[in-house]
Amino acid sequence: MTGERVVAERTTATTALERALLASSMNSGKRLRPKLLAAAARATGGQSTDSKATASAEAIELIHTYSLIHDDLPAMDDDDLRRGRPTLHVAFDEATAILVGDGLQAKAFELIANDDQLSAEQRVALVQCLAKASGFDGMVGGQGLDIEATEKELSLDELKKIHALKTGALITAALVMGGIVGEASASQIAKLRLVGDKIGLAFQIIDDVIDVRSDSATLGKTAGKDAAAGKTTYVALMGLEAAESAALELYRESLSLIAEWDENTDPLRELLAKMVKRDR
Repeated sequence: MTGERVVAERTTATTALERALLASSMNSGKRLRPKLLAAAARATGGQSTDSKATASAEAIELIHTYSLIHDDLPAMDDDDLRRGRPTLHVAFDEATAILVGDGLQAKAFELIANDDQLSAEQRVALVQCLAKASGFDGMVGGQGLDIEATEKELSLDELKKIHALKTGALITAALVMGGIVGEASASQIAKLRLVGDKIGLAFQIIDDVIDVRSDSATLGKTAGKDAAAGKTTYVALMGLEAAESAALELYRESLSLIAEWDENTDPLRELLAKMVKRDR
């Protein structure tokens, strides 16, 4: 889900804003973050959490979609291809793209606030987690650092810090939010947070590896764009094989953290594997 629920609240898409919202809802990607959230909820709370995770999963996908729309803007990463289609500001215009992103962000928190399947305490905890991961201490802060780093040579630690915020924070939030829905123990939440930190970094490293090995048609976005824009990548710092090995080691460490969890964790284990063993 990206904008489906928002569009469904209106009988027709008559304005440019509504048409753009509909276009963004039909251009879905991996939907990794909502899947991670639902899998973490099941891992900690069992199958009974499947329906309880729906609104929160939709909310985190709305935040992710808003971030992509804004990241693609000329003032940010300036890209004209996303998920194999023209980016929203290309298909419509910059103002419309900004407004769609703004609206998706607001709707995400509305969905959580109105979720009557969860307690008030759970909803507050979910809002706090998602807001922090989306804002200055997460995705927005990472994007700011990423912009500042253009045309600069970064150390490995500096690059990890950027991606821990820009990409990793929302992945970690997905797992922690799933734990909140599943009423996980403090120990389980701590492990989910560690899994998120490790697999989020692995995911970004593999992104850099794929960016070298693949093409725009396969990726659904412009291949090699970070390197062309003068941005430091893990492949540039570590080399192709070393980067891939580092990602696989982080994946193995992630699995070890939940090795003793029961069969309800199998969907989460499968998702972690897909995050590093992929070609796009």
